[in-house]
Amino acid sequence: MSAAVRAYAAVDLGASSGRVMVGRVGRDTLELREAHRFGNRPVRLPEGLRWDVLALYAGVLEGLRAAGQVDSVGIDSWAVDYGLLDADGALLGNPVHYRDPRTEGVPEKVWATVPAAELYAATGLQYAPFNTLYQLAAARSTDQFAHAARLLLIPDLLAYWLTGQQGTELTNASTTQLVDPRTGTWAHAVADRLGIDLGLFAPLRRPGDPAGLLRAEVLEETGLTGPVPLTTVASHDTASAVAAVPAVGERFAYICTGTWSLAGLELTAPVLTEQSRAANFTNELGLDGTVRHLRNIMGLWLLQESVRAWGDPDLGGLLRDAAEVPALRSVVDAGDADFLAPGRMPDRIAAACLASGQPVPRTPAEITRCILDSLALAHRRAVADAERLADHPVDVVHIVGGGTRNALLCQLTADACGLPVVAGPTEAAALGNVLVQARAHGLVGDRADMRGLLARTQPLTRYEPRGDAARWREAEARLTAR
Repeated sequence: MSAAVRAYAAVDLGASSGRVMVGRVGRDTLELREAHRFGNRPVRLPEGLRWDVLALYAGVLEGLRAAGQVDSVGIDSWAVDYGLLDADGALLGNPVHYRDPRTEGVPEKVWATVPAAELYAATGLQYAPFNTLYQLAAARSTDQFAHAARLLLIPDLLAYWLTGQQGTELTNASTTQLVDPRTGTWAHAVADRLGIDLGLFAPLRRPGDPAGLLRAEVLEETGLTGPVPLTTVASHDTASAVAAVPAVGERFAYICTGTWSLAGLELTAPVLTEQSRAANFTNELGLDGTVRHLRNIMGLWLLQESVRAWGDPDLGGLLRDAAEVPALRSVVDAGDADFLAPGRMPDRIAAACLASGQPVPRTPAEITRCILDSLALAHRRAVADAERLADHPVDVVHIVGGGTRNALLCQLTADACGLPVVAGPTEAAALGNVLVQARAHGLVGDRADMRGLLARTQPLTRYEPRGDAARWREAEARLTAR
């Protein structure tokens, strides 16, 4: 491997914003800076909720211009959504947003052909009404779908516009509910039974595969000097984030924190049991053929919505006040669908506590403490369930993403799990994106080498468990007794 330091651009797209980050990577160097951040605002049209993908592409181009000369570019984003192209490669309308209601009632129609238990056994994916499979079932009768010659998931669509080459990245494809997680190939039997033409998808790519060179027009627009390759990364942002968990060995759990908490294990094989399905765990593919066996938890959305309802007070002061509130007075189920929609979050949390016969939190500090205690409890349940379902013991919990900035949540998670928590890095998805590019170009080695570089170069904070584990068991019992 070369001892040189090289620069890589990570396009990292979230559901509310996108950014282009530049990573400098060498044998003992891993530095990240933000070149450009831009909004990602869906648009409500007469036909429904749509992504403004042209604005996203413009943001990517502006970000690459701000990044300066780089050795490669990689793209990751949220999962499940896609664009349809006609036979000439032109986009057939703006991609539908996963929160669009078009899939209401669709899963039940799909299950009439392939029962939910069979679908899980074949694809390992948890139930979510917006999974790509259900979106395709909803779209099948539309004129737009009838004229479609190609389907590209969001990162692959942007990659096509940058390079002119089409592909389907595997970690993101595994969220479609059309991939067999045991083989890493399409689940042809499921698609055939449901009448889904897998020929719509471009050939599968894996992280590290070349994805073409930036087109001459893109070079001119961004001021970059070619050739600049596009490198396939783990294009589902959670897959990139898990690739950047600075773990040693295999006995670890991870929690990717932000608007959602994604808590689980990195395994070598999926867990496709009925018990795993009943526990609502998913099996998505990760780097090097690994499986992300995880549960989706509502996450810091509960706090974000509450802070918005209170007029955006100082978060640091709010967390300091919450730390003084007695622990575990009241807890709610952080996975309850009642908390999914925006608006009036403090009132809904108070109502849930009242309905369960617990003390009702009134002040912002009390509600914040209830939220953080509840999230820590959900993390505890997810880690324990993952250990049990996969028969995979855990010695440490790694928290990555935006929640690493919340020291109280990290400490409560350590207390709840009864395990040490290592918090960091915060920019895990972008770092995972950058590291896969660097590995593809020979600057770092295998996953262990990547993680060693992260541990040596990124600020990490360790939280040891404290307090009485019996109090967390009692709080958990309050929820399960409902």
